[in-house]
Amino acid sequence: MSDTGYDFGMVGLGVMGRNLLLNIADSGYSVIGLDKDPEKVSSLTAESEKEHVKATTSAEEFISSLKSPRKIMMLVPAGAPVDSVIAELTPLLSEGDLLMDGGNSYFPDTDRRYAALTEKGIHYMGVGISGGEEGARRGPSIMPGGSADSYDMIKPILEAAAAKVNGEPCVTFIGHKSAGNYVKMVHNGIEYALMQLISESYHLLKKGVGLTDGELQKLYSEWNEGELNSFLMEITADIFAKKDDDGEALILNNILDRARSKGTGKWTSQNAMDLQVAAPTIDMAVVVRDISAIKEERVAAGKVFPVEEYKMDADKQTVIKHVENMLKFAYITAYAQGFAMIKKASAEYGYEVNMAEVAKIWRGGCIIRATMLEDFRQAFTENESLDNIMINSGLAEKLSSYQTDIREAIKLGMDAKIPMPATMASLSYFDLYRSSWLPLNLIQAQRDFFGAHTYERIGKEGVFHTIWK
Repeated sequence: MSDTGYDFGMVGLGVMGRNLLLNIADSGYSVIGLDKDPEKVSSLTAESEKEHVKATTSAEEFISSLKSPRKIMMLVPAGAPVDSVIAELTPLLSEGDLLMDGGNSYFPDTDRRYAALTEKGIHYMGVGISGGEEGARRGPSIMPGGSADSYDMIKPILEAAAAKVNGEPCVTFIGHKSAGNYVKMVHNGIEYALMQLISESYHLLKKGVGLTDGELQKLYSEWNEGELNSFLMEITADIFAKKDDDGEALILNNILDRARSKGTGKWTSQNAMDLQVAAPTIDMAVVVRDISAIKEERVAAGKVFPVEEYKMDADKQTVIKHVENMLKFAYITAYAQGFAMIKKASAEYGYEVNMAEVAKIWRGGCIIRATMLEDFRQAFTENESLDNIMINSGLAEKLSSYQTDIREAIKLGMDAKIPMPATMASLSYFDLYRSSWLPLNLIQAQRDFFGAHTYERIGKEGVFHTIWK
């Protein structure tokens, strides 16, 4: 192909950018990449000998090689690097061109950039992409937000690159302005929650029940064949099968118990509190990562408060069933919290998100893909104004049937002194949500007592204040 007329451009040829660009090229589109690093440019050229794939270190050459209107995606680290690329490319762009941010940008930053570039006549989209490097190469879940007109410009390319479930591409127009980055942020918050829930089940089965690594591998593989089928369950089973370099010990058993994070879980928790939407399972997943970081303090505290040897007085198979259903219950509540956030944010920020479509595109390609997402899609299809998926009749029936199991599993964890904060938060969320009465009348009385903050009364309109003393 000649040096002009490429269909799509990618800024940032790291693992994600390179893989997504090659994915789009495989779909028959001509593509060009831009990166300051000559090694990444030559690496892309070497990896693909196709004449419709090109890379350069020159922004001018990159821009001049694209068809008009230009369609460009940035896959660079969130924050200042995105603003830097925008500042460099904007003077070279023409009115009507499309610039997309495919990274995990904080959604208020996307709103700021969207407003600034729209004013210049340049289309701007925040595009959430999930699936890791393998997903980028073979088909991710894609969450584009901005304007419907912008999406129409790029829709054929994104649909070609996205994962497919039953022939349906895992991409849809999410909503206005920063909706795409917002939904990806919540996706990552749910991801935090699911990972923490699985790790708590592992802790209970390993330390409480005493399952061997081989038994754990077999069990998680079996669970992945049923209702718990999900990407995270699948890779958990694989992790229990991966030996270290010595060929004897599992790599897992040689990994330090200190988890890192990139901030998207924290953003989800912070925004949930801003919106006054309860997301306790996500909150606790963030908290556990924070506590994991203080490894030295935990080791010292363990010497002050040693845990006695625990012998489980229960049938192993019964406990395993409790834990399986505990996870099913907690999975549903974790997704419920995320969907409740998206619903509230859609109304608050004017996104106009179609909830059934979000569940639909999460069924494939992304990290939180799971079989039960089809149940959630059906729930929102039946009732698009559904406040919370837990009250859908089918899901409510499942939660009711699993709640005894999660309670029994938590009791066993408490007896074994095994921390299960995300699991407990999932149950508490359910119990709070279904409570027609909560003891918050006392809190209202306390607030009025010490601060004259007033309160509402049952059966009477208005606000009231009492002289308590």
